[in-house]
Amino acid sequence: MTENIKLILLFSGKRKCGKDFLTAKLMERYQNRAQIIRISEPIKTAWAEKLNLDIKELLSDGPYKEQYRKEMIIWSDEIRKKDPGFFCREAMKKAAAEMIVVSDIRRKTDIKWFQETFGKEKLKCIRIYADDAVREARGWKFEPGVDDVESECDLDDFFLWDMMCDNGDVTQTNTVVTQLCDFIDKELS
Repeated sequence: MTENIKLILLFSGKRKCGKDFLTAKLMERYQNRAQIIRISEPIKTAWAEKLNLDIKELLSDGPYKEQYRKEMIIWSDEIRKKDPGFFCREAMKKAAAEMIVVSDIRRKTDIKWFQETFGKEKLKCIRIYADDAVREARGWKFEPGVDDVESECDLDDFFLWDMMCDNGDVTQTNTVVTQLCDFIDKELS
């Protein structure tokens, strides 16, 4: 199925910067041509099975997953030490559309896996950001062991973004969606 993929958008950003919101907006526009893939989905699925948790709640953006975030990070980091591409590979097993939107790239090893697997020509790396005050208004609160570890900080010193988007307020969000659509239309033409 992956031979049909024309474009893979790798979205990165801090918690509560609006990655899921923006990627959902893109899906409204490209629903017949695109598919959202989350690297976190196989992590959360395996974690839910391991601890007999509610997978729907764990996959949501609500407080339920926050109870388990630190432990999931530690557990998934152990797996990544053995196989850095494990969760990327598992997530991409569901890829079937011509445009894949990966909504939660968090590590340089994730980007490297996609580059090595699909080639740089099919990839576009997009960094979404919002200042801390905006993120706090969206429900973010700094949590030691979550916001200061590799899963949240590894891409802070990565500067090879194809596009960077300030998702600070509604006006900016609308502008970002327009910019992303223009960018995608150019790439898919």
